[in-house]
Amino acid sequence: MRTILRVVSCFILGAGLALGQQPTFHDQLLDKMTGDWVLQGTIASKATTHDVAVEWVLGHQYVRLHEVSREKNSQGQPAYEAMVFIGWNQASSEYVCTWLDTYGGMADATIAHAKRTGDEIHFIFKDKDKDSTFHTRFIYHPDAANWEWRMDSEDKGALKPFARVTLTRK
Repeated sequence: MRTILRVVSCFILGAGLALGQQPTFHDQLLDKMTGDWVLQGTIASKATTHDVAVEWVLGHQYVRLHEVSREKNSQGQPAYEAMVFIGWNQASSEYVCTWLDTYGGMADATIAHAKRTGDEIHFIFKDKDKDSTFHTRFIYHPDAANWEWRMDSEDKGALKPFARVTLTRK
């Protein structure tokens, strides 16, 4: 009886996983983001330099960006660190992004959706609790083979620059 129960359980679990799994995510634009980068520019009006490592993870379903600032806090640790996951929602035909960082607080504002326009992916993060919106645009420049990130807070429909950075290969 236990053997039959195990077989049935494995079949149900396997069928559920197979029905819910998307095909492997392949994206030529995100392929160009993989590798090791140096991020330089301004964030919150301050010059900064970060190291960014980008790779496909979790069965090639997501691109993971690991961003670590070279600036240190009073404890000698990176002043900023983030893990960003970019994937694909096949049902809605759009990119999805989860941005987790040293500021913590998993909320609606850490998850965004975007459509691709040419060599740009424009994510919009909405914080319903604070009624605020934050725009993050990843723009690939094929001639320079680098990435530009433009981050803006939105206030009453107007965008206010937060970050202007460029990623160049190490």
